[in-house]
Amino acid sequence: MRDDTAAPTHGRQPLLNDALVVLTAPTQAWSDAAGDLGGAAIHGIFHGDWRYVHGLALRVAGEPIEATGTARSADRASFHGVARAIDDDTPDPRVLVERRREVAPGALVERVRIADGLAHPVEAEVELAVDASFAELSSVKSGAPRPVALTWRETQTGLEATDGTRTLAIAAPGAELARDGDRVVARWRLHVPAAGAAEAVLELRLADPTTVVGAASAAPLGQLPPSGDAALARWAARALEDLQALLLDAGQGPFAAAGAPWFMTLFGRDTLITARMLLPLSLEVAEGTLRTLAARQGTTTDATTAEQPGKILHEIRQSTFTMPGEGISLPPVYYGTIDATPLWIVLLHEAWQAGLPLDVVQELRPALEAALGWLRDHGSPDGSGFLKYIDETGTGLANQGWKDSGDSIRFADGRIADGPIALCEVQAQACQAAEGGAALLEALGDAAGAQEWRGWAERMRERFRAAFWVERGGERFPAIALDGSGTPVDAKTSNMGQLLGTSLLSAEEEAAVARLLVDERFASGWGLRTMASDEGGYWPLSYHCGSVWPHDTGVVIEGMLRAGLTAEARTLSAQLVRTADAFDGRLPELFAGFGADEAATPVAYPASCRPQAWSAAAVVPVHRALAAR
Repeated sequence: MRDDTAAPTHGRQPLLNDALVVLTAPTQAWSDAAGDLGGAAIHGIFHGDWRYVHGLALRVAGEPIEATGTARSADRASFHGVARAIDDDTPDPRVLVERRREVAPGALVERVRIADGLAHPVEAEVELAVDASFAELSSVKSGAPRPVALTWRETQTGLEATDGTRTLAIAAPGAELARDGDRVVARWRLHVPAAGAAEAVLELRLADPTTVVGAASAAPLGQLPPSGDAALARWAARALEDLQALLLDAGQGPFAAAGAPWFMTLFGRDTLITARMLLPLSLEVAEGTLRTLAARQGTTTDATTAEQPGKILHEIRQSTFTMPGEGISLPPVYYGTIDATPLWIVLLHEAWQAGLPLDVVQELRPALEAALGWLRDHGSPDGSGFLKYIDETGTGLANQGWKDSGDSIRFADGRIADGPIALCEVQAQACQAAEGGAALLEALGDAAGAQEWRGWAERMRERFRAAFWVERGGERFPAIALDGSGTPVDAKTSNMGQLLGTSLLSAEEEAAVARLLVDERFASGWGLRTMASDEGGYWPLSYHCGSVWPHDTGVVIEGMLRAGLTAEARTLSAQLVRTADAFDGRLPELFAGFGADEAATPVAYPASCRPQAWSAAAVVPVHRALAAR
């Protein structure tokens, strides 16, 4: 018999585009534009992989504040409004409210300041209601949060809730605290003098001994030089502030969390690509990323986690991360990624070129040799020489490149390709890794090893040229992938752009790809579409088949610059600067692929994460492209 009382396993994933976030990794607070939490599914205060608070509402004299404006940075926000319930009857507001929020690792402080512009004092009853709700992040993402039972106790400073592992401490100096179930109301009775002000302060502390990542030490990022472009300068300021707020540490140095709200942790691919883009601004983040991933490099073969010797992981969590609507259940340490291993080698080589000392490379040599060994011994399970993936569990990621949604690898007519899949950009990353690995081995005194890997790269170039290039409709371009039968998957996609500057293609081939990518079917006016608009699978609000991902555009720009294709890089860069300005300097994870001829401003993808580390880091190659002469 069907149980209609059972809680659903999943609902609708929360939308994010209208919410405001304040964060310092691994802690984040999502609210409405006026500062209240609780009115939308995404609202809450999160720490690590858990939500602790779902609601935080301000009332003055029993009424919500009427908002007049918001000022914000990455880790703090000020919400301005008026309190007409205690004002006089004249049209001009004279009692003002400033609500200041600051988020630090494991903490949120809320300050409510009442300013009286009247000729007489006012009495202000200020209430902040906290709705505690401990739920795993994955359940919030699924749209069906599963709160756990809490126990409460009084402390010297206020109240504390716990689920037996995690704790939420609430302190409100000078307030009366009243609890009803899991709701705590802090109430102050403030005397506000004429032409004066009074303040109430609420402090929340979040603690979880099971977190797998923690706050980074200072690790300040460098600054980009002046560009003379006001829009680019605004983007750079916001992006670098966000990146600083996203830095984490798991014991081996700083690295960037992938992004908020769902990916506030270590992601192999995202973290590596972010660190590569940030190399001109921070060797410390590159070294921290390399060491953190090397410390967790695969050592054994385990189909349930996709671990293999030498493989670089995909992500780490506090517990199993489930996506019920997609049938996905990922173990806490998951290795289901085809590209993180070559990207780790590429980052090590580029960091060394940027000044990472050779003695650090020597320390990381065992990890380098293991990663190269994975390319040779495990990356190509069928012996074809192409790096391929397939999920062996049925509950892992069906696609294990950066376009990791289940429907992202499509033929020109829109059909979804069957695995095992060999992605075009992964072969390029492997080729670049082999060349970079050879240079590192040579610097470490291993000439024979260097020769072996240069030969491996050359054979990859030959195989790729024979298997991946397709001709269709009078155009010749690299397929997005080979499917399980070795057939080229012939849709035109942005993946081909990530072949540029990797040594996989000849100069003539790179020029042909770049010309195609600045065609209006790809270049939307806001950035590079993930799929050309004339393909059968194209849809502007598809996650990976028509949307624009700023990091993807940034990676392609970087490749164009390495290949000497400056004009094309500048074309895409100018589009991304225009887009960043439209998003107030905070580029989201992705946005819709509508062209500038279809929409006067870029159209949001409503479930897009932000801030996203690699989207923010794209400002670095864009700055370089626009500074090029």
